[in-house]
Amino acid sequence: MPYDPTLARLANATLLVPFESYQAPRWVLDGLADGIAGVCLFHNNLDGPEQVTALNASLAEATDTPLISLDEEGGDVTRIGQARGSDYPGNAALGAVDDPGLTRATLRSLGGRLAELGFNLDLAPSVDVNVADDNPVIGTRSFGADAALVARHAAAAVLGLQEAGVAACAKHFPGHGATSQDSHHVLPRVEADADLLRRRELLPFRAAVEAGVRSILTAHIEMPGLGGDGPATLTPHILNDLLRGELGFTGTVVSDAMEMQGVSGRIGIPEASVRAVASGVDLLCLGRFVYADQVELVRDALVDAVHEGRLPAERLEEAAARNAELRTWIRESASRRAAVPEADGVGLAGARRALLVSGDLPPLNDPYVVEVDAPSGMAVGEVPWGLGPWFPDVERVSPEEAHAERLAAGARGRDLVVVVRDAHRYPGTQALVSRLLSLRPEAVVVEMGLPVWRPGSGTHVSTYGAAHVNGLSAAELLGGAVGVPSPGGS
Repeated sequence: MPYDPTLARLANATLLVPFESYQAPRWVLDGLADGIAGVCLFHNNLDGPEQVTALNASLAEATDTPLISLDEEGGDVTRIGQARGSDYPGNAALGAVDDPGLTRATLRSLGGRLAELGFNLDLAPSVDVNVADDNPVIGTRSFGADAALVARHAAAAVLGLQEAGVAACAKHFPGHGATSQDSHHVLPRVEADADLLRRRELLPFRAAVEAGVRSILTAHIEMPGLGGDGPATLTPHILNDLLRGELGFTGTVVSDAMEMQGVSGRIGIPEASVRAVASGVDLLCLGRFVYADQVELVRDALVDAVHEGRLPAERLEEAAARNAELRTWIRESASRRAAVPEADGVGLAGARRALLVSGDLPPLNDPYVVEVDAPSGMAVGEVPWGLGPWFPDVERVSPEEAHAERLAAGARGRDLVVVVRDAHRYPGTQALVSRLLSLRPEAVVVEMGLPVWRPGSGTHVSTYGAAHVNGLSAAELLGGAVGVPSPGGS
């Protein structure tokens, strides 16, 4: 078909694109000038505050208020903290404290840091109600398993971020917390009736809408109880009748990454993108590895779908208008955003308050720290975790290859500390910890994921997350070399 510049610009206005470098390539800068709505940055684009600030300034110069976004949840999912871990506790820790004022202050501080770096859209918070213990993709990203608790913290997080002038994006609608599969790889299905889903999954999204959230991100999951087949991202009933009609949301609907197998695995990214926009998505987050050639294919597919009558031009215009409204809100909010004190310390304070100690914890003698390795999920990526920065001779072991007797012998004359992450998901980890405790029943176990499984003996410390501040708070408690005064327990 002949090139249609008007339609091509409208199609561009629905795109949130990634790129592969520390500097914006020419195709991105030209694309922004030609109507691309914005970019989504990942750790491969970020190499320290000065570089990030310069990069985002160059993006902002390409067009008027482009969307400059990232997945910065704090806690385990961090982009700006990829090198050492986040300075902010994640949602599980904030939910464990259950102080909405703390959550609001934490997200305001995080939003202030993002705004200083030049970001204006944060694909957070996750407001999923994590009721599946074996959930491989949410876990500590959730405020908890109680819908009312998640709802009040969802509202607080939205208010905090947006007070800092950064648009919030509640995710993953209509709720990824009851799944036992990862939509990066497959299409998960939640079998529950509509009444339960409204009382549980939808409650936090309703709270986020009432708090004025500017955008909501869809999930690539099936919820037949809410009507429709296939991924929610491609289901008009869920996005229009439910999200906009029943919940009253008027902002921007953002897709989860379109390269994920749960939405495009069988039909390809361009076709999935057409169906998503036709179903009610306004802004297509294309993902991590969808670069220039594939972006062009997505744009061409949207234009062709209009010519073919599969995608009404009015739907494309509506999506573009909603994204323009989001950019207008960002532009106007920049002048009135709340000032956040430099190094306000709210992140560490929250992590300290989240610590939970079960059993007696006497002063430790030169702790011998063993960390039991656990794989990182797709959303988290390779972010450092554990107590290594504060204990110089930490031993990181594989649960399948470690020998408990050797580890116990290595700790002779010292107090043994065993660090795990989501031990409930890994039988090998449970077996290793149980064997270590049979040899050293006074050992301390530190859980840096969800404290679902607990061994039958020893002292148990729960951090509710593996961010840098979660590790620091635990190290303070255990007598590590932290260089700051210990708070004396929590």
